Amino acid sequence: MQKTTILKKLSILACLSVLFLSEQMNAQIVIGAPNLGFSQACASSSFNTYSATFVFSPESNLDPTNQFRIEMSDANGNFANPTIVFTSNAGSVTVSPATLNFSLPTTTAGEGYRIRIKSTAPAATSSGSATFAAYYKSQDSPFTINNLVSTGAYCTGGSYLLTIDNPGYAGNDSPLNYPSLTFNWYKETGPTTSVFIEEGFTLTVTQPGTYFAKTNYGTCTSNSFSNRVTISEAISGEANATIVSSLGNPFCPDQGLTTLNTLGGNSYQWYKDGELITGATSQTYQTDESGTYSVQVDLGSCQASGSIVLESEGFSSSLNVSDENEMEIGDTLSVIVTTTASNPEFEWYLNGSIISGAVEDTYEATEFGDYKVIIYQTSGCVVSKELFFSISEPVEQFPDVANIPNLISPNGDGINDTWVIPTQYVSGTNTEVIILTNQGEVVLQTNDYQNDWPQNQLNLTSVNLVYYYIIKAPNQKEKKGSITLVK
Repeated sequence: MQKTTILKKLSILACLSVLFLSEQMNAQIVIGAPNLGFSQACASSSFNTYSATFVFSPESNLDPTNQFRIEMSDANGNFANPTIVFTSNAGSVTVSPATLNFSLPTTTAGEGYRIRIKSTAPAATSSGSATFAAYYKSQDSPFTINNLVSTGAYCTGGSYLLTIDNPGYAGNDSPLNYPSLTFNWYKETGPTTSVFIEEGFTLTVTQPGTYFAKTNYGTCTSNSFSNRVTISEAISGEANATIVSSLGNPFCPDQGLTTLNTLGGNSYQWYKDGELITGATSQTYQTDESGTYSVQVDLGSCQASGSIVLESEGFSSSLNVSDENEMEIGDTLSVIVTTTASNPEFEWYLNGSIISGAVEDTYEATEFGDYKVIIYQTSGCVVSKELFFSISEPVEQFPDVANIPNLISPNGDGINDTWVIPTQYVSGTNTEVIILTNQGEVVLQTNDYQNDWPQNQLNLTSVNLVYYYIIKAPNQKEKKGSITLVK
C-alpha cells in the first residue's frame, strides 16, 4: 500500500513537471525587425525625437512586468556593445504593432547605425533595422577661420596654414568647444561647387584657391560651416594683405577698441595715415580712432601689404563759446551746440549738478561756474560726448592799487597770482619795468607791462623764491624792491 502511494506521488510530480515545461516553452514571443519612421536622424538641441514601429506575437505571452528596450548599434551597425536609447515602463506596451520614440546620444556620428528591439519578460530580441545615418549636431551655426580675414598668401614653394578660430571674434560659436566633433576641409571649384580636401582641425594649403571648413555631419545638412578664405601664391614677391575690423567698418567706439587683423606671416608692422606705429608689430592692432591703417607682412621670402580706411560711427560736436568766458553780473551767455549726432539728446550741468529742464541744444547761462553738456547719439551707434566751458566775472587787468606789492602767490587759485602794480607804471605810461633773479638774471624787461608776471608756472618749493624789480617811470625817481613768491 505504501509502495502504491509513493508511485502515485511520483506520477503526479512528473505530470506537473511536464506541464510546467510546456508552459515555459509556450511563454515566448517573436519580435519583428523594427521599421524606422525616418530615413536619417539629424538631431540637435532643438529636435531629437525619432520613432520605430515593430510587431510581436503572441501578445498573450507578455508578462505584466515586461519592458521593451531599443538598443542602438555603433556607427558600423555592430551590436557587440549596444547603447540603450529607450526603455518602456513595465507593462505599458501590450498591443502589437507598437511604436516607440527615442532620442540620439549627443556623441552620435556616423552613416551605418541600426536599432533593434528587446523584451525582458519573456526575453526576446529582434533582428536589426535597416541602416541609417545619424548625427547629433551639437554645434549648428556658422563659425570663423583665419580670424575672419578673407585672404592669405604664401611665397613660391611655401604653404599657408588655415585654422579654426577659438574663440575668434565676438559671436563666433567655435566648434572647437565641442570635443566630439570632427571637420572636413573643401576647396571651391565653382560658384556653388566644391571638392573635399581632407579631414582635420587645420589645413596646410599649397595651392592657390578658395577654401572653407565644415563640421563633419555626414549626409545631414548643417549650418556649421566657416567663412571662405582665398589663398594666393606671391609669385611676384608681393601679395595682398586684407585687413579686417572686429567691430566692422564703420565701427561703434562705444563698444571699445576694434581689433584690426591681417593674414598670418613671420612678422608685421602697422602704420596709421602713413606714419609708423611704434610697437605695433603683431598680427593684430587695436584702436578706437578713425584713419587709414596699413600693414606690412613678412611672409619669408616675399612680402604682403594692405590697408583699410577705418571709420568711426561716432559724431563731432562743438560749442559757439570759448572754453573760458567772462560775463558781467546780470548778463546772459547764449551757448549753442552744433553736432552731427543722430537723434541727439542733451544734458546740461553746472558745477557737477544737472540743470533741471535743460534738454535742448541751446542754453542761456546766467551764473558763473563750470559748465558741461553731454550729447547722446540715440540711434545707430549709441555713444555720447562731453563738452566743457566756464563762465567767470571779468578780472580788472589794471586795478588802481595804491602800493607796489612785494609778495605774490602764483599757484593758480585766481588770487594774487600775478604781480599787479599801480596804474601809473603799467601799459601806456612808457614806464620801464625790469625783474631780475637773486643772481641778477633779467627775466622781464618791458615798457608795456600788463600786470601779468609771471606768465609761466614757476617751480614753487617750500623755500620761497625772491626776485628783484626796478621801475623807471618818466620824470620820476627810480623805484627798486623785492618780490617774494610763495605757494
